[in-house]
Amino acid sequence: MKKPASPLLSTRAVTPSAATASSWPAWIAVGLFIATACLFARAIGHDFVNYDDPDYVTANLHVKAGLSADGVAWALRSGEASNWHPLTWVSHMADVSLFGLNPRGHHATSVLLHALNAALAFLALRRLTGSLWTSALCAAWFAWHPLRVESVAWVAERKDVLSGLFFFATLWAYAVYAERRRERRPDAWRPYALALGAFALGLMAKPMLVTLPCVLLLLDVWPLRRVAGEKRESLVRLVVEKLPWFALAVASSFVTYQVQSGGGSVTEALSLSARLDNAVVSVVRYLGKLAWPFDLAVIYPHPGEWPARKVVACLVIVAGLTAFAVWQHRRRPWLAIGWLWFLGTLVPVIGLVQVGLQSMADRYTYLPMLGVQIAVLWTAREWAVSPTVRRWGLALAGVVLLCGAARTWDQIGVWKNSFTLFSHALSVTEKNYVAHDNRGLFLFQSGKVAEAIADYRASLAINPGYFTANNNLGHALAEAGRPAEAIPLYRTALAQKPGHLEVRNNLANALSDLNQLPEAMEHYAFVLARQPDHVNALNGSAVVLAMQGKVAEAKARLEQSLRLAPDNASAHHNLGNVCSMLGDREAAARHYRRAAELKSGGGSGRGQAPDPAK
Repeated sequence: MKKPASPLLSTRAVTPSAATASSWPAWIAVGLFIATACLFARAIGHDFVNYDDPDYVTANLHVKAGLSADGVAWALRSGEASNWHPLTWVSHMADVSLFGLNPRGHHATSVLLHALNAALAFLALRRLTGSLWTSALCAAWFAWHPLRVESVAWVAERKDVLSGLFFFATLWAYAVYAERRRERRPDAWRPYALALGAFALGLMAKPMLVTLPCVLLLLDVWPLRRVAGEKRESLVRLVVEKLPWFALAVASSFVTYQVQSGGGSVTEALSLSARLDNAVVSVVRYLGKLAWPFDLAVIYPHPGEWPARKVVACLVIVAGLTAFAVWQHRRRPWLAIGWLWFLGTLVPVIGLVQVGLQSMADRYTYLPMLGVQIAVLWTAREWAVSPTVRRWGLALAGVVLLCGAARTWDQIGVWKNSFTLFSHALSVTEKNYVAHDNRGLFLFQSGKVAEAIADYRASLAINPGYFTANNNLGHALAEAGRPAEAIPLYRTALAQKPGHLEVRNNLANALSDLNQLPEAMEHYAFVLARQPDHVNALNGSAVVLAMQGKVAEAKARLEQSLRLAPDNASAHHNLGNVCSMLGDREAAARHYRRAAELKSGGGSGRGQAPDPAK
């Protein structure tokens, strides 16, 4: 005979409870917000990092222009950074309007959004389950776990905390809708519309939310119990109810795949079997990071192929946990719901469609890991049947939360700047060619060219075909006066991405330095045909034109370059040379003086290495 469910597990409250009527929920939400903001405040003093932050903020001309109608229009149609997430772009633009390029303000926004998510996670869970303290513990565990650091301390991952805001708002509104449906209230459509609108906004912040309709179906089973009890509804009707949600999810998935494919982020280098193996191994690795959150890294290099024994072991673990959750689905439905929440929400980022260079990423756990935490805490709630057990359980929970918070505080320090971030990644991972390359870029930009070259060479020793390291090493060698050594590296990079304009420009610069003018001009022409306002190509091609005796054309291009970038020291210097060649000594002296002023203040030069991309 099956044991009936304990009254403690009747988590769906139809009528307002004493806890609802009290002020406890509000105080707990405020406490979670304040505690989370204080814990993550350490990130506010950090710099931007050179991994994706340039794409999203510091080198993005549209974002740097601040919030405007033109900027919003660009955000709605842009597939830049290989994603369609207009709300995220608008968020970054708003930060620039408020704080300029001071990283403190950008970090503060992410910290406050995450703190708000901690409060909303609690309010949503409590509304869904009726449980006050278990929901509070779950929200705190979610918010203070070290795996959250990457999503909060990395400005480019604003999309995580922003989409999380709408995710939790959707859950809360949907819980209200389910209550009103159960009560047959005619105004049930209002929270339904609110939930659907929040979902749409969430997709516009990060398309990873495409699995949310499936999460709602899981919640219909437990804790909302819409498919059980006296007022149960058919599963078919619940699916039909979600059709608008699925339509939005399908549209977002289609747009995202098109944008990522067009942006070159989707790689075909890995076979389907390799991607499946990595997906299974990653699930277990994520669970390991939940239980033991050490050796966290900004990027975990993809090994290409996992050892068969490791894949089989992980497959056994995943299959065993799945079977156990399904077996327990009647007595302990939260186990199956939490586990399926975790697996399902990981699907878009588990690597079945390989996007980027990583095998897994801490940021991908921002919402999925909440499913595992629900499964664990509601099981612990069931076991806490006596006051003594509850006291010991709360003490243990307190220790776990405090230890997790201490580990989180420590991990936030890793994100101080690009050097600390990638040095740490190199200390906790193996064969991390991306970390070597990005640390090298930081060193190069800090004037430590020899150390940068050593890091670039270390990156290429691990992965000789790595596009970014080939270009960055070439750029460092060219800037060190060794353009002949740079040219083969640029050609290797272009063999992978023939249309990459910055590498083309860098190659043209090196060829120009070696007096190989016709080929240099071909590459400049390639760049300008596709981007007529490319400042560095205008400047570089003007130098070639002047060397070929086409001084008037050179002057026109330099003047155009300076209209686009008035503070380009190299263009001022080159225009001074051209004016001198034309006999205009007064203009030449004026441009030389301006070039000297800009160089003393760190003005820009002729060529640039592209910022690293995922």
